[in-house]
Amino acid sequence: MEVTLKTAQQLRLTEGEFELIKERLGRMPNFNELCAFSGMWSEHCSYKNSIKWLKTLPREGGRMLVKAGEENAGLMDIGDGLGVVFKIESHNHPSAIEPFQGAATGVGGIHRDIFTMGARPIASLNSLRFGKLEEDKTQHLLAGVVHGIGHYGNCFGVPTVGGEIYFDQCYHTNPLVNAMSVGIVKAGETVSATAEGVGNPVMFVGSATGKDGIGGASFASADITAESAQDLPAVQVGDPFQEKKLLEACLEVIQTGAVVGMQDMGAAGIICSTSEMSAKGQSGMRIDLDKVPTRQKNMKAWELLLSESQERMLLVAKKGREAEVQAVFDKWDLPCSVIGEVTGDGILNFYMHGELEASLPAHDLVLGGGAPQYDREYKEPAYLEKIKQFDAAKVPVPADLKAVAEQLIKLPSIASKRWIYTQYDSMVGTVNTSTNEPTDAPLVLVKGTTKALAVTTDCNSRYVFADPYKGAMIAVSEAARNIVCSGGQPLGVTNCLNFGNPYDPEVYYQFVHAIKGMGEACRKFDTPVTGGNVSFYNQNPDGPVNPTPTIGMVGLLEDIREKMTLDFKNEGDVIYLLGVINNDISCSEYLHNINGIKYSAAPYFNIDEEYALQQKLTSLIKDKKVHSAHDCSEGGLFVTLCEAGFNRELGFSVQTKSGIRKDAFLYGEAQSRVVITVPVTKTKEFEAAMGDFPCEKIGVVSSGEVIVDGDFWGTIDWWKDEYDNAIENYLSKEEAGAALSSI
Repeated sequence: MEVTLKTAQQLRLTEGEFELIKERLGRMPNFNELCAFSGMWSEHCSYKNSIKWLKTLPREGGRMLVKAGEENAGLMDIGDGLGVVFKIESHNHPSAIEPFQGAATGVGGIHRDIFTMGARPIASLNSLRFGKLEEDKTQHLLAGVVHGIGHYGNCFGVPTVGGEIYFDQCYHTNPLVNAMSVGIVKAGETVSATAEGVGNPVMFVGSATGKDGIGGASFASADITAESAQDLPAVQVGDPFQEKKLLEACLEVIQTGAVVGMQDMGAAGIICSTSEMSAKGQSGMRIDLDKVPTRQKNMKAWELLLSESQERMLLVAKKGREAEVQAVFDKWDLPCSVIGEVTGDGILNFYMHGELEASLPAHDLVLGGGAPQYDREYKEPAYLEKIKQFDAAKVPVPADLKAVAEQLIKLPSIASKRWIYTQYDSMVGTVNTSTNEPTDAPLVLVKGTTKALAVTTDCNSRYVFADPYKGAMIAVSEAARNIVCSGGQPLGVTNCLNFGNPYDPEVYYQFVHAIKGMGEACRKFDTPVTGGNVSFYNQNPDGPVNPTPTIGMVGLLEDIREKMTLDFKNEGDVIYLLGVINNDISCSEYLHNINGIKYSAAPYFNIDEEYALQQKLTSLIKDKKVHSAHDCSEGGLFVTLCEAGFNRELGFSVQTKSGIRKDAFLYGEAQSRVVITVPVTKTKEFEAAMGDFPCEKIGVVSSGEVIVDGDFWGTIDWWKDEYDNAIENYLSKEEAGAALSSI
């Protein structure tokens, strides 16, 4: 097949990139080679429009054991000869087209990134975004995604312990499906994704290769349009039972000592794993593609190179020990074939039946090597002018505050997500200690120790839309605050950066300023970025999604007995609000969804105040001076108080603060605030310990009544019923799909 510029453009390469490929090769590429560059130089694999800014994030420090980008996932020391491995990634485009398989294979892929390093996954989380819940399209996408996540995770045997879900019209066409995995590994048992040792065998292990997923990396590097459904073959098909066998086989084969390096065949398939492992080891490979196990006959070279069939690994073994590796995979009834060997020339030579089909320099294909890196133009989005014009004084304080609260507690992004999380198995394979005791961040035991991990995903994209710099700082800060409220010490961050088209200067402005804000916050909290991914092109003809830099964070509790829960404990306990109380309704659910005001500034936030708050709360919990801790987030103080009361059906009596708007006090979302409770017998001791730190006594825990400024607002069990069952008001049960059947 003759290769031309048109061929390159059909493969989503630019004219400049086509010329650069010819320059790198010193000749015209053949079709197989051009396909390889198309996959590896796609946005999804090369980060060509983001790598410059990603390098500005803090990637060392704290308990980091591996720098960001050096391996498939981040690795941090948790003591006692153990490390935690974690990462979050997107599967947005596949989920928009085929939600069940898109979400399921997202879960499978992120778990492989964890166990390919030698770690056993112990927990899964997700961060999801959809359009308006009452719309049929949203219900279809949501049903498929939730079913896919639940099916794969439950069958694979790793508990889904937490996550978040938001509903906003901007995600109508392009939902966001971000999956996070957390694993544990013993010191000295990690495996690197590298190819070393001339003559060492290169082995293919796992499921046979098919035509599903071909071109997936390129598919994820373009806007979603009405024609995107024609790219359905680009969506992979997963098999969680096959992955479970692959997990056990990979962890077992590591114990033999016969493994030099191993990498998941994820985006861009074989071409990606061979090039990245070779580039890292400063080596090359000779690969016989006809030796790759296939489930479809007569697959062409380019199809084998780019297939993203699931549950596959590329493994480099020590020469002469192939039989040991083969025996392990035979035991688990998994395909295992020697498909080539490591070479020392830095070149990837791919053969089919003895014929050379492609010859490529590994270094020129990969991120951080010869892949292009761009410095895109950016400019302040025009809509920010509307945000600057917002004046809270023009928004009247409602006469009926209780009626507002009734609307607020039932909003889909605030109301109970029980109808979703009951479809996930939170107990399979391990013990999630927060299952019966609610905490701001889910807690997962590290078996064989007293330790626990606090894990969370956080991002309010409306804040980032209003102010990309401040909004991204808030996302990091809230993740850290959730961990601190649970009794943990924040360790590190993995991020999933979901944005629109990077060639749009206004979108790129959002990206650049979000990175700057994220970097500042991570440095403040000493939570280096261990890795993650960038997902651009979350855009359709109506425009981009809200900028959504999802933060996955892991924290550590040295002793699970030091955990802190969010629920009220006893009638009569005194309720305090820790942090500064501000006259702020900006960017709140109350302002956006109750008042219908779409453009307002990000909520009040000061990073120094946030840091001081977290340090103070850590000492209070350590000294056992508080009974509960729950951070104020979406819905403001009233929703926080309700959530704290639901578990034991304890109500509250609170008094608003003089000089602060009542709607701002109850429903504002100013940051750096935590609701805590203190036994009435210890309030003097507590207040003495607080000194001049901002802390306001706002009320007491009641037996079940909800009282605001002396007015009876009903009982906590009534509010809990509204919170738990609000979702029925939005759904057409006939069309909601299998994943919503638990309602």
